[in-house]
Amino acid sequence: MTIMRSLALFVLAALLEIGGAWLVWQGVREHRGLAWIGAGVIALGLYGFVATLQPDADFGRVLAAYGGVFVAGSLAWGMVADGYRPDRFDVLGALVCLAGMAVIMYAPRGH
Repeated sequence: MTIMRSLALFVLAALLEIGGAWLVWQGVREHRGLAWIGAGVIALGLYGFVATLQPDADFGRVLAAYGGVFVAGSLAWGMVADGYRPDRFDVLGALVCLAGMAVIMYAPRGH
């Protein structure tokens, strides 16, 4: 159950960070205004909090693993929010990143 909780936290963190960055992007680059920017800043702050809820206590490990989730999540967000269509190299790269995330976070360690 710990791995399932950890994966759910990674997904929530990705939604908050990627969503927050997207909201700021929309507010600034697409001229949607301060409300969008403010919502993005709040989401980004919540992302920072959610990352602390991971069961692993090592900041570097959690953030390194989250990088793989961020790569795959960013491509997925682009598909849903902006109509982006990843090519096979995008998909392959995301799969490599997710595999790296799994090794970093969930490999058996002898402590």
